[in-house]
Order: sequence, then structure tokens, then C-alpha cells
Amino acid sequence: MAGPVTRFLGDSPWRVALRLTVLSVVVGIVLSALNLHPLDLYFWAERAAMRLYRMGFAIFEDAFTYFLFGALIVVPVFLLMRLFAVMGRRD
Repeated sequence: MAGPVTRFLGDSPWRVALRLTVLSVVVGIVLSALNLHPLDLYFWAERAAMRLYRMGFAIFEDAFTYFLFGALIVVPVFLLMRLFAVMGRRD
């Protein structure tokens, strides 16, 4: 019967550690061949997160602009429809 740690990891802890070590070395070699460094990846992720954060607040500004543009069309059309509806009831 497998213990809880072995069941969680899917194999014995030593075999999992060995696999992760070998996989880490292989990935490190591939990244080095592609001229990618861990700090570059970290800074890229940080910049991407900051762009998303800033864009999140820019969405509110854009939404307000779209609201104003839409209101320029919708409100006069609504008022004209109401006006014609009131005029139609008088007959």
C-alpha cells in the first residue's frame, strides 16, 4: 500500500526528485540554447502583468467614451420615439 506522499507524487519521492532534476537540466539547456534567461522571463511576466493592470483601468475610460458616443444616438432616438408615441395617443 502506498503512503500518502507516494500517492500524491505518483511515485516514490526519490524517483520524482530524480525525474525533476533531469527535466530541469534539459529545460535549462534548451532555454540556454534559445538565449533565454530566467530573469528575462521574470521581467517579461512582470511587464505583461503591469500592462494588463494598466489596461484594466483604461477599460473604464474607454467604456465611458463608448457610453458617451452611444448616448449621442440613443437618447435623441428615445426622446423622438416617446414624442411620437405621445402624439399618436392624442388621435
